[in-house]
Parts: sequence; C-alpha cells; structure tokens
Amino acid sequence: MSYTPYCGYVSQCNISLKKQRSRSIFSTLFCCFRDYNVEPPSTNSTSALPPLVEENGGLQKGDQMQVMPIPSGIYYFHGTEAVQQSFHYKPPAKYLLPELTASDYGKKCVVIDLDETLVHSSFKPISNADFIVPVEIDGTIHQVYVLKRPHVDEFLQRMGELFECVLFTASLAKYADPVADLLDRWGVFRARLFRESCVFHRGNYVKDLSRLGRELSKVIIVDNSPASYIFHPENAVPVQSWFDDMTDTELLDLIPFFEGLSKEEEVYSMLHKLCNR
Repeated sequence: MSYTPYCGYVSQCNISLKKQRSRSIFSTLFCCFRDYNVEPPSTNSTSALPPLVEENGGLQKGDQMQVMPIPSGIYYFHGTEAVQQSFHYKPPAKYLLPELTASDYGKKCVVIDLDETLVHSSFKPISNADFIVPVEIDGTIHQVYVLKRPHVDEFLQRMGELFECVLFTASLAKYADPVADLLDRWGVFRARLFRESCVFHRGNYVKDLSRLGRELSKVIIVDNSPASYIFHPENAVPVQSWFDDMTDTELLDLIPFFEGLSKEEEVYSMLHKLCNR
C-alpha cells in the first residue's frame, strides 16, 4: 500500500515500520515503543502504565456538547489509576486546557504530537543527537538521545504565529517535558498534555479532542499515529513517522497548508478537500 501525504488514507506502513523497531524494558516511557499484547490496566493498580499500542481504527465523533456513548473498554486516567467508564458520559466540567488567552482569541487550536512527529528518541547512543536528556527509571539515570526532525524549528515558529499550539503526547512527562523544554525555545506550546491526559481504549492511548475545552470545528491534530485520533479522524492531519531521514521535508511542506487553514472559518472543509484530492 502506498502512502498519500497528510491524508488520503491512514495506511499500515507506519505501523509496520514501527514493529520492526526494537523494544526495551524502558518502553513505558515512550508512545513510540509498544507491547502488542498489552491488557487494559487494572482499576486498582498503581503500577507503570502500559505502552501505547498503535492500531488502525475509527469511531464516530460525538458532539462535544451532547451526551456521548462510551465504547466498552475505555479507561480515563486519574493520576496513575485507570477508571473504566461505561454507559454514557458528558464532557468533563473541567477541561484539559485553560481558557483561551487574549492573544489566542479567535485562533484555531492545533494539537501536535511529539515522538516520530517532531523528534525521534532512543536509549542507544546517537552520534548526531540534538539533545541528550537524563531520565530516571527505577532509581537509575538513563540518557535519552533525541534527534529533531528536519525543519521542526521553522514549523513550530510559524505554527505559534498562526495558532494556539498544544503539545499532546502519549509519552510520560518525565521524558517528554524536558524534551519539550529544549525543543520549544520560543514558547510555542501554550500547554503540554501527557499520557495521563489520554484515554486508554482497546490497547491504544487516544487523544480525545472533545476533552480539550475547544470548539471541535476549530481543532486540528497533527500526529503520526492513527490510533491517537481514532475518536476524531476528521480533525487529523496525519504525518509520516520519522526516525532519522535528514532529507525529510514533511514539516516544511505542511506550512503553506496551515497558513491557508488558519484563515478558514472551520477546519472540516479544508481537511476534507486535502484528504480527497
């Protein structure tokens, strides 16, 4: 199957590429390392959360302001405890994001993934690493080597000018927060959301956009993992997974598209055209 940039379809190619990557005992840190036999976490367990499992799939989007049925097997995280929801739920009284600031009023919200979208990280030494981040695991400090995707600086700077930008990653904060500190030198990200803000559904960490507290017609998610946006596929700008190709231009190529999208009243029309061209 071929890959159509940005949309077209969400193929299995990203997943097959990732399956070939080695896993380690530290896989719980990253959304990009997976265990394909993971079970939903126990509701009375405070042990480490299972790593993200990436699978294709899609669910119909529920209206943010209406009661929405929850598919069986969805878990909402409260700290390290996973609480299974059933029957129906309303969007939470307290959303994941604070109220819009005056400087962002009228702007659309762009939710941006971290691993394999903006950077690639490894516990194996990388000679040309852009960052080396120390991370404590079970009382031992480990070095995480981080490569920046080509043109990520230009991409983030321009996105920060056009949108309210939110970092949303399925990785743990102990790793992702210091990486974001080094990556985002301009303060582009108005907020950072980590694994505990995800919904655990059928082995996937899903980023439920209805919990952000923003009008869904003005929200876009940029992510390499189809599992991340299965609740709102019509809001997604898929990107190809990035590991180490220094000739990659995907982020640079996306800038003109987002410049046009920032001028639209809502996101669906332009995303639909992009996905069907």
